[in-house]
Amino acid sequence: MFNIILFEPEIPPNTGNIIRLCANTGAHLHLIEPLGFDLSDKQLQRAGLDYHDLTQITQHQNLSACLQTFNSARIFALSAKAQTCYSTPHFQAGDAFLFGPETRGLAPEILQTFAPTQRLLIPQHTSKRSLNLSNAVAIMIYEAWRQVGFGK
Repeated sequence: MFNIILFEPEIPPNTGNIIRLCANTGAHLHLIEPLGFDLSDKQLQRAGLDYHDLTQITQHQNLSACLQTFNSARIFALSAKAQTCYSTPHFQAGDAFLFGPETRGLAPEILQTFAPTQRLLIPQHTSKRSLNLSNAVAIMIYEAWRQVGFGK
């Protein structure tokens, strides 16, 4: 249905929560190395419960290798520095959503490779902080899924 790309995720419970989210929404999870943890990490396993077997997970050695598997026009990068609201584009099955590491987000040089309309912002009151990664992924995937009528 949709693809979630985590670029160099750092916090195991966030990725575990996202694994569970992917299982329940049918999204395919892509993890870009290096990861800040081992996939056998107990915190990751605990947060993901027994959803690991219900989720399609692909690891990629780097961002370039991952992005080559997608239509670049249908990849959206999420950032607190973006201008386009996350609910503005018209999403379709197969779209991919790229999220940066928890402590630093996507680097400016990565963001600049995406057209402004492909850089999405989830509005919030403060500009100095950001949402938890797993919460941001949940907001994005449910908006995209809502737009396609919650189809499977």
